[in-house]
Amino acid sequence: MTRLTLPLRQRRLLTGIALSAVLAATPAAADDADRRQGERLFRSQCVGCHSLAPGRHIAGPSLHGLIGRPAGGLEGFGYSPVLEAADFEWNAETLDAFLAAPAEFLPGNRMVLWGLAERPRRQIIRYLEALAADAEP
Repeated sequence: MTRLTLPLRQRRLLTGIALSAVLAATPAAADDADRRQGERLFRSQCVGCHSLAPGRHIAGPSLHGLIGRPAGGLEGFGYSPVLEAADFEWNAETLDAFLAAPAEFLPGNRMVLWGLAERPRRQIIRYLEALAADAEP
């Protein structure tokens, strides 16, 4: 069997291309895995109180269109006074802080959750972000 030997410059170029392809694919695959796990976590942890259907409230408000929505700003749901008075929008950063420790982030809210660990928070947030991105025109 004859072995093909490439010049050093071509070997480096091919190695760089292969490495770039692997590194470029890894975050997308990780984000997709996080999103899928986030959907599973949402179904096991959140659907008892929250719906993803527009206007369908359970114990908590619908989370349809949550990303970018002002806190306490969904009409038709009876928020706690502290959430009605809150002055921020829901995004990855605010959701992360809230899901880590709801009572510390916003004392006086009615969310019945003691807090989630970092990885499940990230996965649920990725799922909610993916839903928001899918809903964009």
